[in-house]
Amino acid sequence: MATRDLPKSVNQLLFGWKDSVMSEVTIHKSRSQLVDEDYQPDGDKVFKFTWSSCWPAFASGFGLFSDGYVNASIGAVSTILGIMYPTEYKGSNAINNVSSIAFVGTVVGQLSFGYIADRIDRKKGMLAANIILILFTILCAAATWGAHGSIYGMFAALTAFRFFLGVGIGAEYPTASVISSEFANQLPSGTRNRVFAMATNCAIDLGFVAAAFVPLILLWIFSPRHLTAMWRLTLGLGVFPPLVLFFLRLKMVDSKSFKKYNMKHAKYPVWLCIKFYWYRLFIISILWFIYDFSSYSFGIYSSAIINNIVPDADLYKTLGWNTLFNVFYLPGCFLGAFFADWFGVRITLTAGLVCQGVIGFAMAGCYSTLKHHVASFTVVFGFFTAFGEFGPGNSMGLISSKLSATAVRGVFYGIAAAIGKIGAFVGTWVFPVIIKNAGGSKTDSGNQAPFYVSSALCLFAALLAWFFLPYVGQDSINKEDEAFISYLTANGYDISQLGDHDSVDTYDEDIEKQGSDDDALKVHHTVVSESKNSSESK
Repeated sequence: MATRDLPKSVNQLLFGWKDSVMSEVTIHKSRSQLVDEDYQPDGDKVFKFTWSSCWPAFASGFGLFSDGYVNASIGAVSTILGIMYPTEYKGSNAINNVSSIAFVGTVVGQLSFGYIADRIDRKKGMLAANIILILFTILCAAATWGAHGSIYGMFAALTAFRFFLGVGIGAEYPTASVISSEFANQLPSGTRNRVFAMATNCAIDLGFVAAAFVPLILLWIFSPRHLTAMWRLTLGLGVFPPLVLFFLRLKMVDSKSFKKYNMKHAKYPVWLCIKFYWYRLFIISILWFIYDFSSYSFGIYSSAIINNIVPDADLYKTLGWNTLFNVFYLPGCFLGAFFADWFGVRITLTAGLVCQGVIGFAMAGCYSTLKHHVASFTVVFGFFTAFGEFGPGNSMGLISSKLSATAVRGVFYGIAAAIGKIGAFVGTWVFPVIIKNAGGSKTDSGNQAPFYVSSALCLFAALLAWFFLPYVGQDSINKEDEAFISYLTANGYDISQLGDHDSVDTYDEDIEKQGSDDDALKVHHTVVSESKNSSESK
């Protein structure tokens, strides 16, 4: 069981994907067929799309808007700081520190709150992340002043606050995103992937677009004569989404799967978890590392890329083209969300990676021509980023949540996402080095190099996803919970420790408080209840 995902033969490695691919495709299936095939261990078939499960999925997942906004807005802010302080900012490590330090904090948040989400409480961890986001967004915007007017002191303060802001962003992944996946799982089969993708990755991409558009609006309002107000407001306006979400999240309850399978009161079987999940965690982590390495690096340096292809552009044109760049994220993520339901995660993920890799190689090969046609460059680069969101952007969170059991989902998701963010951190440091070693940002070869590297990694990731990724179906969360429980039982673990002891009695009351009396959400706590009865009878 511990090696369940490893190919057992060359034939299985090369052709084992066939059954998985056909099982994941749902576009040809009727609603009744999807309901019949949907595995529900409690026997409760989900027939209709309920608001009581849909709004918590969005209220929790949409916190990742801050991830997209905070990490993308620093690109525009970095451009502005470079204009204001060309020697102090560009001529020091400040440009790298300010841009990339949030990724370090994000990794800390993902790992620490992954444990909190599983061992303490999902909702409390999510609310704590929300508070951190609000507090340090305000501090980044309003409290970054150097002693005695020191410019370097201001950069140091901004770097420090962005680290803690990154902790809050990272905490959203294993708490809010995991909650979102569990509520999406309470929706009808055939809709779950799109709801989760829209609630999480589409939220990140909306953050990317907002982070590009907000500085442009502020520039129209303040003009280039008031750049200080402009960059501070660009950061500060990011406080409003988490502020609104905080009050919505206060009304949420835990998902029925978390109430049923959590390990808040149980001994954590670390070694059993490692043996059961090491292989798929390894594959998912590599895929996420590659995706974030490319995605966040291009997102942060998009303003710099524009400056290279439009060398005489003023700040208006730079931010305007940057906004258009980021708009291409949206069609990719929204189309990918539906494709993940219709054609399955494996096909969608692999297709996105292959298309992104091919377009990236084409861009690199034609760069010397494209750079003279800004509109063409923008459209082609837009398709490059759109396919990144269509495939890996939507799929990373999906596979991390669906291929892990509820009891350990926070830690699993947190580790995979943390390795992804390490890829983003590495990318923000490595991209300038790649460009420099290939000839510098003023040369064609220097600007081609990142596209060659990222495209090669995309095609490598496509091979990994197609041949090594486990089956990801509509009901994978339910099946994974059952498989993990069976594995624990077979290895002598006392599963009567799992879950909230009062979950059967209180779940319906919680749902009523949340605003619904939907019969489809009532919990039949069979696995834990049976294990308790058996242990009591002994």
